[in-house]
Amino acid sequence: MVCRRDAYDHLRSVDSALQRRSTYGYKGAFRNPHLGTARSELPPSQTNAAVALLAVTGRFAAFQAQWLNVHVDFPLLQRLALPIAVGSAKYPGIKIHDTRMIRLMEVLLHGGTVVSGWSTRQIHEAILTSFRIGADRYCLNQLRYDLRKLKAHGLLAHDGKRYAYRLTENGTKVALLFILFHKQLCGPLANSLFHHQPTAALRPKSKLETAFYKADHSIKNIIQLLEAA
Repeated sequence: MVCRRDAYDHLRSVDSALQRRSTYGYKGAFRNPHLGTARSELPPSQTNAAVALLAVTGRFAAFQAQWLNVHVDFPLLQRLALPIAVGSAKYPGIKIHDTRMIRLMEVLLHGGTVVSGWSTRQIHEAILTSFRIGADRYCLNQLRYDLRKLKAHGLLAHDGKRYAYRLTENGTKVALLFILFHKQLCGPLANSLFHHQPTAALRPKSKLETAFYKADHSIKNIIQLLEAA
């Protein structure tokens, strides 16, 4: 992603340089005798050449910008999985398969409508109630540790001076990606591959189900190609 952005910036700078040179003349081995003269004062032949060069470089820059303006891979999961140091304290990374963090993110995400944020005890009670687990399986100290970990990674912040928490802007985005991956992408596709493949003839008229069937078909094709290789 960085390389593509650098290439795009480089092309923009080259285009600007070519526009300046075509407007005021070219410094170099083929020195223009009219160097320093405005384009409006150049001979007609050189004016036409400058206009043509500007058009070519403009189209070239637009074409390159279009090809560079695409979705590229961003190593979000790899970065979050790395440990992070805050002062003298070091916190472990956040793994996408960590069930505790997924539960906590989901509760914080649903609690985003609370104006004053959620206290630690409120979050703890919401997790125990939502996922029907006992306090012996997830105690307050474990929750406080998970909250500190989210805060260290910049995904959670105090709400003002109170001991209440809410997701940051990046925290909301990460929570959405994690939950959507588990519940709307990985879970249904894994069920089709390892447990039960729904019958296509009886599928409901849903855009989401249609997308899942297309994904199932694509994964099967990849498996067949790998087996044939």
